[in-house]
Amino acid sequence: MMNDLQIARSIKPEAITSIAKKCGIDHDALIPYGFDKAKLNSSYCAKIQAENKPGKLILVTAINPTKAGEGKSTVTIGLLDGLTKIKKKAMGALREPSMGPVFGLKGGATGGGYSQVIPMEDINLHFTGDFHALTAATNLVAAVLDNSIYQGNPLDIDINRIVWTRCVDMNDRTLRTTTIGQGARINGVQREDHFVITVATELMAILCLSSDLKDLQDRVARCIVAYDTHNNPVTVKDLNVDGAVAVVLKDAIQPNLVQTLEHNPVLIHGGPFANIAHGCNSLIATKTALALSDYVVTEAGFGSDLGAEKFLDIKCRKGHLAPDCIVCVATIRALKLHGGMDADGLTTENIDALKKGYCNLNHHVLALKQYGVPVVVAINHFSADTQLEIDTLTRLLDEDGFDHAFSDGWAKGGEGCMELAETVVNACDKPKSFHLLYPDEMSLEEKCRTIAQKIYGAKDIELSDIAKDQLQSMQPLYGTYPICMAKTQNSLTDDPKRYGVPDDFVIHIREFKVNTGAQFVVAYAGNILTMPGLPKDPAACHIGFDDEGNIVGLF
Repeated sequence: MMNDLQIARSIKPEAITSIAKKCGIDHDALIPYGFDKAKLNSSYCAKIQAENKPGKLILVTAINPTKAGEGKSTVTIGLLDGLTKIKKKAMGALREPSMGPVFGLKGGATGGGYSQVIPMEDINLHFTGDFHALTAATNLVAAVLDNSIYQGNPLDIDINRIVWTRCVDMNDRTLRTTTIGQGARINGVQREDHFVITVATELMAILCLSSDLKDLQDRVARCIVAYDTHNNPVTVKDLNVDGAVAVVLKDAIQPNLVQTLEHNPVLIHGGPFANIAHGCNSLIATKTALALSDYVVTEAGFGSDLGAEKFLDIKCRKGHLAPDCIVCVATIRALKLHGGMDADGLTTENIDALKKGYCNLNHHVLALKQYGVPVVVAINHFSADTQLEIDTLTRLLDEDGFDHAFSDGWAKGGEGCMELAETVVNACDKPKSFHLLYPDEMSLEEKCRTIAQKIYGAKDIELSDIAKDQLQSMQPLYGTYPICMAKTQNSLTDDPKRYGVPDDFVIHIREFKVNTGAQFVVAYAGNILTMPGLPKDPAACHIGFDDEGNIVGLF
């Protein structure tokens, strides 16, 4: 059996000009990056958004992720191909993968089997350089900030209250806390500094929430980098470097056009993680896709408690979007793991574990239904699923009245997702009354409590003394901002080891950070880290070339 990379390599891609022609993109709007990928001109994106009526928006999310794998991206891409199979004009709008997980534990993020986007190797590595540009822009601000301090500190910056961090698009735990400026005075002012992974930076969030380049520069200008000795915020505008940042990001703000293995168009743009950021691709890509097609399939990171909640309460709020259908992905093997089964035995039939683990899927669907949008459960099919397990899960879904369909995109591509596509199209035509989980005017603390109780099922939230002090100063200035919860993806709680649907738990919030450019407040719950580390056996140790010069191990 071929692996994902071999399957991707076995399909000859169409010229990107041909893909663009399929969805009516003007030839002059394309900025080719070789034969099989291109960027779309920003002015063209704005033009068609203004001229065309948007299509229907389908959000794909999932249960809490497990080691068993849920295959959310595979289902997303398979659904897009399935919609095309049933003669619908459809397009995808996805996130770009970070090289941190590619070289770490997770591996690539372009789908799997016969439901992939290509060129797989390029997308998972440098692609069109968007993440490099974001890394450079973030570190440019840091460099100018430290230079200002070194050059006499005209902005009176308190070096103990610098909040702007450097970044790198790699998992590197040793950079979480560093000391810079060591040695001679010509090396700068010595101080403690921190690195985050590029996808956790505020510039990544800004890129994904900006409407155009001017909006991006305005947002960058508002970013707080530090506080002065009188407790006043110091911004990127104060450093006079917002223009330079916008120049660095002038190409990165343009969405990238690629294709599925079945030659259907996909815009891939931006890539904030959902456990430490807001987890959605760019508004520009999503709105451009909506202007070009009748159905747009997009996804949010990790489970619905993180990615979908942020998509709905941050992205839809900021971008004035309303989904027509939400797809919640699960696998029988993942549900058995949530039901207490050992990870090594998931290919063995276990009806009791499946029934116990079903509570996690049930919880996610009910939480999503609070938004007033039809929800469809997609069961991502694995060959080890037994007929009794399939019948059991189907019966549970029917008893709860949940729309559902099986997805077999990994093995069959779009053909294996036609039933899911039909179910989703029917759901899109159902009445809906989309509404946000909380209003702008609700206090920041109550927004956190609302998310914790209504989405996670928590009893309450608990704020550290630091978090309480931070809220006291943030509320008068930023009280209307939405909350971006930074929490483990593996559990509904802030403890990654608690599977299923735990009860009687509290979400512990240790601190807050305001992102004045992205215009949301980040709440850090539990021990979530903004710079991941590598596992004992990194994926990078298995990547290389074969004797014919082909990349191996990248899947």
